[in-house]
Amino acid sequence: MRHWIFLASFLAMCSGCGVYTPFGAQTGGAQTFSVDYFTPIAPLAGPEVGQQFTEALKDLVQRQSTLRWVQDGGQIQFSGRIIDYKVTTSAVAGGQEVASQNRLTVQVQLNYVHTLDSDLNFERTFSRFADFPATSDLFDVEGELMEEINEQLTQEVFNASLGNW
Repeated sequence: MRHWIFLASFLAMCSGCGVYTPFGAQTGGAQTFSVDYFTPIAPLAGPEVGQQFTEALKDLVQRQSTLRWVQDGGQIQFSGRIIDYKVTTSAVAGGQEVASQNRLTVQVQLNYVHTLDSDLNFERTFSRFADFPATSDLFDVEGELMEEINEQLTQEVFNASLGNW
């Protein structure tokens, strides 16, 4: 008997407005998604930056929703480009004019299309950064920094699109 009460309570909680997955993603009834390659147009960003972001976004959506990835033409479509990729000074050593910390900033222009509900479509820019010691060479820490930045960027994109924040 308790089993049926729990099941009925669970179903009542899930029957609110919108279509949600067990992971909390609002899919609006969509079952598939696609992610186009995010072309880096920022002068300092190599092609691997776009590939890493594209794969990170695809992986996150697969992990945090029940949507199924398709190569092209998903019911939910992510596309865009890497519009900024720069290193700036983020901290100066006390009493000196020498940088103690540098900051890698990545900015992504994203176009989100929900083919089943055009009211959910948007185009927006997302930006995240990671700091690293000025004594480190960017090429030595770039992989780790991009992993951290991509994790933050893709989660923000997910929250804005499927998380309905």
